[in-house]
Amino acid sequence: MDTMRERFASVVSHLLDDDPRLAVVLAEIGKDGFTDAARAHPDRVINVGIREQLLVGVGGGLALTGMRPILHTFASFLVERPFEQVKLDFGHQGVGGVLVSAAGSYDWPAGGYTHMAPGDVALLDTLDGWTVHVPGHPDEAETLLRDAAAAGDDSVYVRLSAHSNSAPRDIVPGRFLTVREGRRGVVIAVGPMLDGVLTAVEGLDVTVLYATTVRPFDARAVRATAEAAVGGVDVVLVEPYLAGTSTAAVNDALADRPHRVLGLGIPRRELRRYGTIDEHLAGQGLDPGALRERISAFLR
Repeated sequence: MDTMRERFASVVSHLLDDDPRLAVVLAEIGKDGFTDAARAHPDRVINVGIREQLLVGVGGGLALTGMRPILHTFASFLVERPFEQVKLDFGHQGVGGVLVSAAGSYDWPAGGYTHMAPGDVALLDTLDGWTVHVPGHPDEAETLLRDAAAAGDDSVYVRLSAHSNSAPRDIVPGRFLTVREGRRGVVIAVGPMLDGVLTAVEGLDVTVLYATTVRPFDARAVRATAEAAVGGVDVVLVEPYLAGTSTAAVNDALADRPHRVLGLGIPRRELRRYGTIDEHLAGQGLDPGALRERISAFLR
């Protein structure tokens, strides 16, 4: 199976052939995936070198001319380092584009904390109007990338990951998918956390919602699930980034009824050892065993 980043390069390279409005802007990282596309479209595959603020500035400039820019690098260099440019060159100018990240929260532990961005989605949450996709499989990444590229002038963030579920789901951009139904609570699994969540809740009487678009937040799906509960409803969020990033969205969705929310994800405590993705999941309490213990304790 190819990775999400490999699928990204393949899909976007073909989209460049079909849509003259699209342009890809890179900051060295990921350039090898666009070698053929750069030969075919040298004016629409732009590598600015290791200059992340310029990456975003060039993308904003292209958007001002009517182009649909697709920007790509690691999440820490795409959202955190050039955040002022994201805020001003896209948000303040009132233009849109597609930001496609890699590495995420713990994808490349050997890169150290400079290459991790567990706060990326929370940071974008401070801005107005961003759509945020978090695919859990390369097939889902393709669906969401195609949707983002065709999304008019909207601002879209697609968070790719080396961490992937074993199989794709039949997702619809912007909607949560009901994977299983139960009566004791609701667990919302975001992107690549789904497989671990399903293992963790095996035998538990809970509903599992699968979220691959987290902004806008599918409040309707949460409310519909909550209506089946008697009395108050318990909701557990399992996100592959900063813990609690979406708890306010759940609270807003259920503002008119009693509820409790547990936000699980990457804590603010920094793990200072490299390790592997699986070791980081265990260290953050996000492996299936730890998830089962934490979810069961909350539901009791």
